[in-house]
Amino acid sequence: MRVPLSIALILAAASAFAQAGKIHSDPAKPRPGFKPNQLSFETPQDEVARDEFRSEPFYAVILRTMERCTAKQAELDEIQKLFPANKVFSPLDNCEDTMEDMIFYTNVNPKFGFIGVYAGHTPEEAQRFLATVKQTGRFPGANLRRMQAVLGYP
Repeated sequence: MRVPLSIALILAAASAFAQAGKIHSDPAKPRPGFKPNQLSFETPQDEVARDEFRSEPFYAVILRTMERCTAKQAELDEIQKLFPANKVFSPLDNCEDTMEDMIFYTNVNPKFGFIGVYAGHTPEEAQRFLATVKQTGRFPGANLRRMQAVLGYP
C-alpha cells in the first residue's frame, strides 16, 4: 500500500515535533547560541514554525531558589568550579536585561528563580549526584527535580 505524499509529509512533521533535544551537560562543550547561564541542548534546524521546542527529560539538583532575575553569572561561575562535569544553570528569561532570553525550565514555579545543576538522565544518576552536592555542605536545601529545558520562539 502506498502512502500519499501529503500524509507522509504530515507524519514526518509530527515526528519532528515529537522529538526532544539531546542535553549537552558538559559545561566545557555548550551548543552554539546558548548563553552561559543556560543548559544547552540540540535544537531543530528544519525551519519549521513552532511555539516551543523541548529538551529530553533530565534530572537537576536545585541548589537554591531565589527572587526571579537575581542570579548573577559570577555566582554561577563559582558554583560551576565545584561541579566541573555538570552544567550549572539558572533561568533569566524575561529579565530586564535579557528580554531575548527564551530558555525556560519545566517543573519549577515560574514566580521564582533558581540555581540548578544537571544531575543525569536516570533517577540513580541523579541520586548519586545529589549525594555529591550534599557532601559539599554548601547547599543544605538541595533537592532533585525532573525537568525539561524549553526553547520558546518569539
